[in-house]
Amino acid sequence: MSETIDPRVRIGHVHLKVANIQRALDFYCGVLGFELQQGWDDQAAFISAGGYHHHIGLNTWESRGGSPPPPGTTGLYHLAILYPTRELLGDALRRLLEAGVRLEGASDHGVSEALYLRDPDGNGVELYWDRPEEEWPRPSDGEGVAMFTRPLDVQGLLAAGTERP
Repeated sequence: MSETIDPRVRIGHVHLKVANIQRALDFYCGVLGFELQQGWDDQAAFISAGGYHHHIGLNTWESRGGSPPPPGTTGLYHLAILYPTRELLGDALRRLLEAGVRLEGASDHGVSEALYLRDPDGNGVELYWDRPEEEWPRPSDGEGVAMFTRPLDVQGLLAAGTERP
């Protein structure tokens, strides 16, 4: 049996190939609220939450003016952005709606609530928050988690976003 990875390991950042840096910044910074940390003209940009060097790298090195990969090909399914509270996820939903961004899905997974959408380059994006671990659904034997996919109460999430401190 192989050894498992150390549980302290985290995924640190993602780099996305985009067709247009400014269009990507308009979405990730203008709509979602990330902050630009460094930009290299129209070739690359590094953005984050809270001043970290970068959570998301955007570049046009191989993709300037390009189109999304066609359906049925391999590649990134989606990147997932974890919000610390339900209220902040609700606020993100408000921002998306105000910007006219179409949701592809909205699900309650028992352990989390999630919104699914596409960025301007067709990359899948999941915005979600995790419920406290003690609230996660468990199988009858108590081992692991019993995740599910049910429709999300979008209106309740949106209302929670108005309660943002």
